[in-house]
Amino acid sequence: MWNEEEYLQRALNAAMELGDDLIAAGTIGDYEMIIVNDASTDATARLADEAAASNARVKVVHHPTNRKLGGSIKSGFGAATGDVVLYTDADLPFDFKEVHKAMRLMNQYEADIVAAYRFDRTGEGYVRVVYSFFYNLMVRALFGCRFRDVNFAFKLVRRKVLEQVTLTSEGSFIDAELMVSARKMNMSVVQFGVDYFPRTRGVSTLSSPSVIIKILKEAWTLRGHLNALGPKKK
Repeated sequence: MWNEEEYLQRALNAAMELGDDLIAAGTIGDYEMIIVNDASTDATARLADEAAASNARVKVVHHPTNRKLGGSIKSGFGAATGDVVLYTDADLPFDFKEVHKAMRLMNQYEADIVAAYRFDRTGEGYVRVVYSFFYNLMVRALFGCRFRDVNFAFKLVRRKVLEQVTLTSEGSFIDAELMVSARKMNMSVVQFGVDYFPRTRGVSTLSSPSVIIKILKEAWTLRGHLNALGPKKK
């Protein structure tokens, strides 16, 4: 979360409802909610700490300096203790009920990662649709991995992935690094489509020129390393 004071409680409410539903269905035994506060300048830090003080399932990681998406995801994964970890953004980009389906797909297909793609993202403007199209094309060209909507913030990840994949990206290339690393290491990645709900509050910075430049730099820098990955030796 970066300056997500308007979304924080809504996101927590949705996460708690989901966690309770999964427990009631017998899908999981327990859950935790990790908030990564990426050096917010609004009330996000205070609200996150208040939530943690009132709910033992809430954990907060504070960044003293802004580390962008990659740094935030790495902090969140590092703080997570569950057998399965769900990563998403604070702005509720999908209906959390979809996680029930993601868990079912993970079990049925013995997948290591279940990642969603958006059926339709034109609600956020055609410029970002074009950016996304060419970015996914670039990932395929550089790494030989075909994914749909690789940067969408809906990744369900098994613990073994986090134990075997070493993520280095600090920027928004982190999603592609995770997915490409898993595929190169012969892990199973399953994707499925969901309805997308664009942000209605706050400001997204994911299509700013500086973010795009950082993605391109990290992709080019890591191309040799990622393409050289293979299955872990037992």
